[in-house]
Amino acid sequence: MIAQDILVVGGGLAGLAAALNSDPAHKVAVISKVHPLRSHSVAAQGGINAALGNNPNGKDDTWERHAFDTVKGSDYLADQSAAELMCKKAIPTIYELEHLGVPFSRFPGGVIAQRPFGGAGFPRTCYAADRTGLVILHALFEQSIKKKVKFYNEWLVTRLIVRDGKCLGVVVLDLTTAKIMPIKARAVIFATGGYGRVYLRTTNAYINHGSGIGIAYRAGIPLKDMEFVQFHPTSLLGKNILITEGARGEGGYLLNNKGKRYMADYASSAMELAPRDIVARATQTEIDKGNGFEGQYVHLDLRHLGEEKIKKRLPAIREICMNFARIDPIDEPIPIQPAQHYSMGGIDVDESCASFVEGFFAAGECASVSVHGANRLGGNSLLETVVFGRIAGEEASNYVKGSENNEEGEKVLLDEASEIKSRIEEWMRRDSGIKVHLLMNKLKVIMSEKVDIFRDKRNLAEALERIRKLREDYNQVYISGKNLRFCQELVNIIEFESMLDLAEVITLGGLNREETRGSHYRMDFPKRDDKDWLKHTLVSWKDGKSQIGYKDVKIEKYKPVERKY
Repeated sequence: MIAQDILVVGGGLAGLAAALNSDPAHKVAVISKVHPLRSHSVAAQGGINAALGNNPNGKDDTWERHAFDTVKGSDYLADQSAAELMCKKAIPTIYELEHLGVPFSRFPGGVIAQRPFGGAGFPRTCYAADRTGLVILHALFEQSIKKKVKFYNEWLVTRLIVRDGKCLGVVVLDLTTAKIMPIKARAVIFATGGYGRVYLRTTNAYINHGSGIGIAYRAGIPLKDMEFVQFHPTSLLGKNILITEGARGEGGYLLNNKGKRYMADYASSAMELAPRDIVARATQTEIDKGNGFEGQYVHLDLRHLGEEKIKKRLPAIREICMNFARIDPIDEPIPIQPAQHYSMGGIDVDESCASFVEGFFAAGECASVSVHGANRLGGNSLLETVVFGRIAGEEASNYVKGSENNEEGEKVLLDEASEIKSRIEEWMRRDSGIKVHLLMNKLKVIMSEKVDIFRDKRNLAEALERIRKLREDYNQVYISGKNLRFCQELVNIIEFESMLDLAEVITLGGLNREETRGSHYRMDFPKRDDKDWLKHTLVSWKDGKSQIGYKDVKIEKYKPVERKY
């Protein structure tokens, strides 16, 4: 049996930051479903926030102002101590990344360049053209190789093993051999990313089924604020590839079919750089009112920026438009529509990335610290991954130093691995039933039609009923092939259970939360209700079903007021 002191699950930015900052005296390994350089972190384009004050319009910026913008952007659902922690650590984090080799774009004089992003009082988003996530990931991966971090690539974690309130390890499926293996660990860090593929239209990679969040949920760890789903206002029509907020930060316009910059009607001061929830709703409203093109999209116009600026600041966006839309944004506007983009909610952890289960930690998009509350500001996600990834690695190391090696856990791990093998054999024995991809497609349609940008009680209740019907159908899935090596059908069957769980938790939380806050917009409750709903949603898996509860938001110096932009 493989045994590690610290096991990091997920090879993206949060996972690599955790591995790099774990104590080298411990045996540290990273499990990744894909090669780390294929993780979804490479798709982050626009930048990473820090109050460096390098932009001429941002010389008075401070980490305190960054924290206030983060709390305000969250519609006051962020835990304010967590937001302050992240923003205070942002400045040294950027300089550390620079020293590790991240090639940030520069202003004249050599300082790190910063651009405006939505919901920010100052231009504080550091960037590397429009490939920021990619270059940070490459730098951290190179450093991980230098540090001799052990990688297990193309391994899928199928179960988190918890007994008597203590984490014992995980059970994995080696995709290359189809073998089921228990992995013993003294501490486990989940950095497994988001769940965008629960939706039909999403900017997320095809690997983002959210199974890490679902596995933690089934292990008894609560999920927090899952009803808050971020829809990005600018994804490429038809393909839903992300068109970075940096395009608007550089001065891009959003235009309806009348050629009007319609954000003047929704956020007259911030315009295109209002927070994402506001811009996404405005864009969808314009389309629904008939002010879009072909009833599907509006235009993001970059033409006035000029060829030189587009080629220098937004080269990847130009490539995406030319390769996937057959247009050149130098000459033509980009057809865009809103799409699911990010999860503000996730595994419930505290500011040290620790859950209530001993030895289990989580960081990045799969976790909810909570720094984003009801709505995340652009540029804060990359920051969260690196800041809290580091904290998770350090805290897991501290935990391992003070813990004892649990020899009794091996039998539990072997028994769990045996149970998973039996499930797979059962799917293999069936020669008929329901193909899992059909169920996945049905789920995505339900979520996109009923649990989308605009919500109401009737649609949410219907979605919940239909999701629970899909649970019954899931009992009839089968594997049609006989070779399980690199078997995507097997991966989908395993992960679909988590997708069902997450869809149910998102919908249940949204149905119960009878208010509008951040990304959660209830047509039948269009106002924010601080009296009854200034609280976090917690959903736990107990006795074979979802159970919902709540806990207080940490309110400190920033008292909730109405958001205006």
